[in-house]
Order: sequence, then structure tokens, then C-alpha cells
Amino acid sequence: MSTPIIITVVVVAVILLYFVNTQRSLVNLDEMCKNALSQIEVQLNSRWDALLALAKTAAQYSKHESETLIKVIEQRRGESVNTPEAVNEQQGALQQVMGRLIAIGEAYPDLKAADLFKETQAGVKEYEEHVRLSRMVYNDTATKMNRMVRQWPSSIVASALSFKQKEYLKTDEPQKQSYPNLDEAFK
Repeated sequence: MSTPIIITVVVVAVILLYFVNTQRSLVNLDEMCKNALSQIEVQLNSRWDALLALAKTAAQYSKHESETLIKVIEQRRGESVNTPEAVNEQQGALQQVMGRLIAIGEAYPDLKAADLFKETQAGVKEYEEHVRLSRMVYNDTATKMNRMVRQWPSSIVASALSFKQKEYLKTDEPQKQSYPNLDEAFK
């Protein structure tokens, strides 16, 4: 074989190996993003279950309000959460229900002091932490995916195989606004 043919074969082999390796990396990251969203869905459903238990505990004290919350929770609990928008929507709904349950607890000191109410509230906080961690994993994975989709030369492979950038999960705006202003605190 002549030298130009050998060089051509080697270059084509290197390009083909790069293409296959990049495709595998993109598929891996895409699956990791899907898995992270699935984990968030599991954690959100666990939070809905804990909120349902909290609402049922509160039902003894505030029957009408608790019945309304129980209906809302049961409707929202089975919803699919497979996009960042759906995660953000569920997060907002969970925070509204949690706020209403806390208000019931504040209105009824006996309920607030009940062991079952306290334990269930602690469980909700634990699930909130799991969701927070799952959101971080998703956003980290989305960052890696987005880098591969945007950086050259992997962007060529991503474009050829129709891989798109992933959306990030956003921080809840009302929650961000409730953060203390540290600039004011240190003046």
C-alpha cells in the first residue's frame, strides 16, 4: 500500500472512532439527564405522600381546609415530571400546599405540638433536601451535556445526531426573594 492511502485510512479511522466515542458520550449524558429527572419525580412523589400524611394529621383540627388540601395533593401526586418545566411547576405547587399546612399548624398550637405532625414535617424537610440534591445532579449533568453539544468538534457530532441542549431547573423566584439581604445585614 502506498503512503497516501495508509494516511487516508488512518485519518478516516481516527475520525470514525472520534464520532463513535462522542456519540456514546452524548447518549450517556442524555440518559443521565433522563435518570436525574426521574429521580426528581420519585422524590417529588415522596414529598406529596408526606404532605398527604401531614394533611390527614391536620384534618382533625381544620376539617374543611385539610379536605381541600388532601384533594389537591391526591390530584397532583401522580402527575408525570419529565421536563424541567414540570419539575418547576410541581415545586411551586408543593410549596403552596406546604405553606397552607404550616399556616394550619400555626393556627392550632395543639396540632403543632403533636408528635406525629412534627415527625411528618421532619420527613417533608428530608424529602425537600433529596429533591434539592436531585436538582443539583440534573443541572450538573445538563451542564456537561450542553458543553458537548456546544463545543467544537463534538458539536458537529451532536448536530448530526440531533442532540439538543438541556434546559436547566430554575430556582423558585418567591423563595429567592425571601432570602435575607446580607448587604443590609453587614452595614
